[in-house]
Amino acid sequence: MQTPRLAADRYTYVWAALAAAAIAVTGFARTYYFKSFFAGPPLPVLLHIHGAIMTLWCMLFVTQTCLVAGHRTDLHRRLGVCGVALAIVVVGIGTYATLAATASEVHRHVVGRFHFLLGFNLVNLLLFIALVGTGIGYRRQPEIHKRLMLLAMVTLLAPAIARITLLFTHDGMVQMLAFDFCVMTCIIVDSIRHRRLHPAFGWGGAVVLLSFHLTFAVIQTKTWLNWVPQLFV
Repeated sequence: MQTPRLAADRYTYVWAALAAAAIAVTGFARTYYFKSFFAGPPLPVLLHIHGAIMTLWCMLFVTQTCLVAGHRTDLHRRLGVCGVALAIVVVGIGTYATLAATASEVHRHVVGRFHFLLGFNLVNLLLFIALVGTGIGYRRQPEIHKRLMLLAMVTLLAPAIARITLLFTHDGMVQMLAFDFCVMTCIIVDSIRHRRLHPAFGWGGAVVLLSFHLTFAVIQTKTWLNWVPQLFV
């Protein structure tokens, strides 16, 4: 028989997934989801594909948490096979879009935002696929699996979180702190509910936060800005 705590924990992840989807939609509302209501040039086909793939991942994540909450772990496992394929596509399209945007800046001799986002996006995608891959490896240990998959989802939200923060300030450190807040909220809520820090959140959260802050420090240097153009010579 399912205990009240276990039942509540299942639905906690559903709410976390819905919150993640809300952050994604809010972050990209002006530039993608509700772009027709805002001024600006039309998006190229590549970005439409990228946006559609990322939207599918958010929908899949919400669906998977709902299936677990509804005791349909059989469908959850079957859909997980599609999730692996979709995660690979997410990384492939995201990497290509980032490299293409950075190459465009380099060829126009413009030091734009993708000179900095190149580092962030590639580290972000690397962390995402590493967390998803590890989560799949621990699929038979649900307490580890679900936490790693949630961390992967939150990691993927970094661009959306940054765009929401940009509505209020262009301070890069504030954007970092907003991302930290989202990661730490998941960890703290889980730790309070279970009265301990789960190791998957402990080392997983530490790797994510450390990787992002190290990347933030590196991309501010002249060495990084001088190195980026060399990639596209």
